[in-house]
Amino acid sequence: MKREVHEEHVSQEKLIMTLRNLPRRVPPAGLTTSLRVIASRERQRLVESSSPVQILGSWFHRTRFMLQDILRPLMLPATGGVFSAVVLFSMWVVPTYPLRAKMAVDIPTQLTIGVQVQRSVTAALSDSVLVDVDVDDQGHLLGYQIVSGAEVVADPLMRRRMETALWFTTFSPATAFGMPMAGKTRVLLLPGPDIYYVKG
Repeated sequence: MKREVHEEHVSQEKLIMTLRNLPRRVPPAGLTTSLRVIASRERQRLVESSSPVQILGSWFHRTRFMLQDILRPLMLPATGGVFSAVVLFSMWVVPTYPLRAKMAVDIPTQLTIGVQVQRSVTAALSDSVLVDVDVDDQGHLLGYQIVSGAEVVADPLMRRRMETALWFTTFSPATAFGMPMAGKTRVLLLPGPDIYYVKG
């Protein structure tokens, strides 16, 4: 019995000596900092989960920071893309936008066609008169403005002849994308059988 105890004591002493002879383990340089960070995060988590209001607030802050981290790199490309799209769309839509038919001189295109004279009536004026006429979307005369030749129609007889010729003249309305619309055109009344000359 004593021998067994002695042998066990000797083996323990050998084990102790062997352990003492082992090289000392040195902890990593950042271990203390890492442990402090972990402890701080754990403490923050416990504080945030102590009440529903703090839970909601912490969730809101985390979500906001996450969205900022996600969206911040995308803001500049997105802004540039939107600006480029607006500029390119403006460059495309301005030349192709249908011109208003109520212009003094309409420029016919494939998208817009100005007012045209289909059939005219002789006015038998003493001199030429230049008139701007307003036409509705059915081709009916709405009104007129004398551009030049006012001295000719100062005579009531000449004015009645001019107005009669205008009222009995057939117009084709202006169109935009094939749809009729009101418009304006400039007409020259000449003192002869060929009294109408569409200026634009």
